[in-house]
Amino acid sequence: MNSASSVLVASSSFLYWIRKPSPFKFSKFPSTPSVTPSSPTCYRVVCRGGSPQPASFTDLSFALHDALESTGIDTSHAREARKSFVSQIKKLSDIERETSICINRCVDLGRTSLFIAAEDDSLVSHSSVPLPVDAFLERLDDLSMGYCSHYNSACRSSRENFLESLEKYLYVKKGFRRSTANNQAEPQALDLHSVLTHRSGSAVMLSLIHSEILKMLRLWGLLDFDVEIFFPHDPHGLPRAYDKQKSKESDQPHIMTVQMLLEEILRNLKDAFWPFQRGAADSLFLRAANAANRIDKFNGFEDGGYRLASTKAAQRRLDRGVWTSVHFGDMRRALSACERLILLRTDPKEMRDYSILLYHCGLYEQALKFLKLYQDMKSSSAQNPSTDPVSNLEEDAVKKLIVRLNLIAMEEGWTRPWYVRNYLGNNSEP
Repeated sequence: MNSASSVLVASSSFLYWIRKPSPFKFSKFPSTPSVTPSSPTCYRVVCRGGSPQPASFTDLSFALHDALESTGIDTSHAREARKSFVSQIKKLSDIERETSICINRCVDLGRTSLFIAAEDDSLVSHSSVPLPVDAFLERLDDLSMGYCSHYNSACRSSRENFLESLEKYLYVKKGFRRSTANNQAEPQALDLHSVLTHRSGSAVMLSLIHSEILKMLRLWGLLDFDVEIFFPHDPHGLPRAYDKQKSKESDQPHIMTVQMLLEEILRNLKDAFWPFQRGAADSLFLRAANAANRIDKFNGFEDGGYRLASTKAAQRRLDRGVWTSVHFGDMRRALSACERLILLRTDPKEMRDYSILLYHCGLYEQALKFLKLYQDMKSSSAQNPSTDPVSNLEEDAVKKLIVRLNLIAMEEGWTRPWYVRNYLGNNSEP
């Protein structure tokens, strides 16, 4: 089966072979066609079909793009990138969500990650042209093509030698490395286009790149056995490929699924750009809730005064329209990460976290709507009451926030405060 018009059928989805330039997908199973290494013509497989997400998620009315447009900011490129992101994740069936990133078929993970970066780039740069997604996909494909010149017969002597050769190619010859700085100091480590440019990235981005190269090598017939990516949970380890037949039970927690990878990408962005970076609470929601209350519930700590000052400084910057700072996050990117996590159908707490950011933006009506959605989903999950002290503090903060929002509705009729226009429209540092 070597014609570009060939059709493969997998489950309920239809797979078509198409010529480059484009991303690629292929099956992990032995039925995958083989392409001789001597003529590495690049192909990809595009999946048609898949199980759509529930309308209750894809039809949610989010606030970020509309709020920015109300301040005169053009969000057309951001909206298009979001639309493309949704078109990818709508293909996720329950089975596909739990599929390893090395064998997924329907969702083009490289393209989806670049759509995330494209939206954020548009929100921050206000560029008149969108991020060139196809150009960076070409660069990702070129990494795989470059391995062909590095490849030799010695690599085929054993599976271990083959995977070791690929590892040296990626981490030594091409110089990709894991970023050791914290996310705020090096945010480019979280966006695929920046990682492809600077060759320094987070563990999840390096895992994605490693996996995409393996998929292309299988498509060309250079890889004829099952491989998994070992995702490191320590701060310094590198993602590595290993022969699945030799896997151990201890490897299971390190296997990255499609759902896990997309969640990790978005949660890294959310954590990095959360506007309230300082605070004694480990919970992002509690930090934002404490800032809303203008108190430090943990001021008994030795450095409570510093944390209180940092929280107040963050709030003053937000009120003055300062979106981003090394230590005080970026509200636009935090909001966009929350919205995409909600679309991805992850933890209902994402709606709660989104609502507290909307509250800080002065978008009270929307904040209450998502807070009630969170409560409805939580009550329908039939979970036992939590005994975790942090969870109890969070739920107490949720109740207080709902009371506050209801009072605002009665007293102000959802009137937007004067500073919201500056807050959403100003992108300059003082």
